Amino acid sequence: MAISKQSVYEPLTENTAISLALRLGLFPEGTPLTCREIGDGNLNLVFHVVDQTKNKGVIIKQALPYAKVVGESWPLTLKRATIESNALRTFSSYVPEYVPKVYYSDESLAITVMEDLSHLQIARKGLIEGKTYPLLSQHIGQFLAKTLFYTSDFGLNQQQKKQLAQSFVNPELCKITEDLVFTDPFFDHDTNNFEEELRDDVETLWNNSSLKLETAKLKRKFLTEGDALLHGDLHTGSIFASDEETKIIDPEFAFYGPLGFDLGQFLANLLLNALSRNEEEREPLFAHVEKTWEVFQQTFSELWENQNVETYAKVPGFLQEVLDRTFTDAIGFAGCEIIRRTIGLAHVADLDGIKDKEERLNAKRHALRLGKTLILKRESINKIQEIRQLFTQTTLVNN
Repeated sequence: MAISKQSVYEPLTENTAISLALRLGLFPEGTPLTCREIGDGNLNLVFHVVDQTKNKGVIIKQALPYAKVVGESWPLTLKRATIESNALRTFSSYVPEYVPKVYYSDESLAITVMEDLSHLQIARKGLIEGKTYPLLSQHIGQFLAKTLFYTSDFGLNQQQKKQLAQSFVNPELCKITEDLVFTDPFFDHDTNNFEEELRDDVETLWNNSSLKLETAKLKRKFLTEGDALLHGDLHTGSIFASDEETKIIDPEFAFYGPLGFDLGQFLANLLLNALSRNEEEREPLFAHVEKTWEVFQQTFSELWENQNVETYAKVPGFLQEVLDRTFTDAIGFAGCEIIRRTIGLAHVADLDGIKDKEERLNAKRHALRLGKTLILKRESINKIQEIRQLFTQTTLVNN
């Protein structure tokens, strides 16, 4: 169904979500439906509407005009719902196997109705429980390679790419990333949130001028490089998974940005989970980190060789230059994400869920050292396998 612009915004309830599902013809009239609000994020309402007789359902997601984590004092644009539905449709044209089907969207109500993925589990939750999701890195590597290539100047006619980029101008949500990922955690800002026992570590980070300079360079890339259409918030909480299937959700932060950003965000969240595990349980996460890049590199290279529309594509060294820069940027972006998820406004359950206080504090100190090292040493890291070495080296307090 096409986007509708005919309604007046008001937040849905479980009852009005059922009425909407019936009005849209998603279920036959008279179908016994149940509805539950299941949203656990910061920005939206999410309703699971289910046919009780067939146990089949849909998801109705509605953007709120404010951030739930803060309240109405932090207003947000409702346009992000349109950005999200358009991003899902765009991604679906390249990798339909990795995103939910969109059935309907309403710009005025800020609603997207999509495929029910309740047979899958949010990847972050499963990883915390110790699951490994053997195909996760392969699927994410393919998703990133294909969506980034096909929406870039290498896979799209340059004029078409510019027109597509215009439809994903997303200043309000980009501002959240600019502040919460690249700025606030590196300064004494009131949005930061960390245990008082970490203050010495945090203040040392704030006083590191070399770290601030390198982070400023990464922020500038985020602000100025419009390489391809990004998901914009690709962490393990934005992925549904099973041992056989992977679905990427929640691209409301989508915009045209640097090739390495989504990759860095995903790698960071794998490493955040590894930080929460005992040493002997980390190998599956390191393997995922390495395979994500390897699959991305292979898939992107194949697309480059076979489907590139750029005249310079066959020039020796051009592909390698693009891959090298994407890799280096991804490492730096991963460092920023690890730091912000440790001391910034929005934490992750991987670290905050560590029950023993001392273990939790030590894991967070390790996270700060790892994030700092990834940012500062990104230019000298040449192989993805070096990440596990840096992870081990930064375990040491004196690093």
